[in-house]
Amino acid sequence: MKTRLALPCLLGSLLLSSAVHAASALVPPKGYYAAVEIRKGEAQACQAVPEPYTGELVFRSKYEGSDSARSTLNKKAEKAFRTKTKPITEIERGVSRMVMRYMEKGRTGELECALAWLDAWAEDDALLSTEYNHTGKSMRKWALGSLAGAYLRLKFSTSQPLAAYPEQAKRIESWFAKVGDQVIKDWSDLPLKQINNHSYWAAWSVMAAGVATNSRPLFDWAVEQFHIAAKQVDPQGFLPNELKRRQRALAYHNYALPPLMMVAAFAQANGVDLRGDNDGALGRLAGNVLAGVEDPDPFAERAGDEDQDMEDLETDAKFSWLEPYCALYACSPALRERKAEMGPFKNFRLGGDVTRIFDPQEKPSKSTVGKRD
Repeated sequence: MKTRLALPCLLGSLLLSSAVHAASALVPPKGYYAAVEIRKGEAQACQAVPEPYTGELVFRSKYEGSDSARSTLNKKAEKAFRTKTKPITEIERGVSRMVMRYMEKGRTGELECALAWLDAWAEDDALLSTEYNHTGKSMRKWALGSLAGAYLRLKFSTSQPLAAYPEQAKRIESWFAKVGDQVIKDWSDLPLKQINNHSYWAAWSVMAAGVATNSRPLFDWAVEQFHIAAKQVDPQGFLPNELKRRQRALAYHNYALPPLMMVAAFAQANGVDLRGDNDGALGRLAGNVLAGVEDPDPFAERAGDEDQDMEDLETDAKFSWLEPYCALYACSPALRERKAEMGPFKNFRLGGDVTRIFDPQEKPSKSTVGKRD
């Protein structure tokens, strides 16, 4: 009799737990709650809003004409790409810088300028064209991650800087949700052979938008993309679709880590632990990359006996993933020391000041946002 009565009680408990989980508000890692640091000084004048990009998202690839490895830069195509995407890059970098300056110095002008830029693009439904190529949809998801990632620091700060701007915040978040929905359409249902770092960056952008707008469907999609990514990591910590980049295989393995670490950190903040996926795939991938930086020969061997191009790996900002990594894992003292020497990390594609978010005792001293990828 007790067993028969326990089953309905158990089911009821599970349903109640599920309802509570579904109703609970999504949150970012605790570093996003940091208060604004109030300091004296004048804010820089607000520059004109970059022209909202509402046209077709059709851009030339900087690897145009390259072979299947997509690893040879086409300088002419890159120049055309940079010129046409300039407004998108300007708002990504600009909002990131303004939010960082505002959080560090408390100058209201920086906040109002960042919101004015975002609001202008929101009102014009920028970046929502359904006419796009691969490079275009890539720019859409990168921009969403950059902008929503920076906005999260404003939304969740205990100083509540958005409280005085409810209408702007509402329009901006509505726009983030629409762009997030489109990014999901752009990057869903791809064959496994086409799922690579681009899909991981899409997952991060949708995660950032999902938490910014408290959208469980966006959050769940980002987590699902992480599951797919984790299954791609082989027992040695390699990603088959990044090995296809031949001489840039190691660089692209490293490039895959920032979005995956950010998704894992945000999932963790919401009670979803992704570190165990595929027998610890994320940690295995990170360990393999760190070993590869010291000795790239295993990557060269797995990438078709191609000597690895190490140029990208000489840029500290490329290792911004170490901040969420050391928040998720017990990093060794040696790695923490190395991280401190390389940082503080600022990467606009991850929303700006990654060190201040994940390791606030490291006081930022660099004024630049991570170099463009």
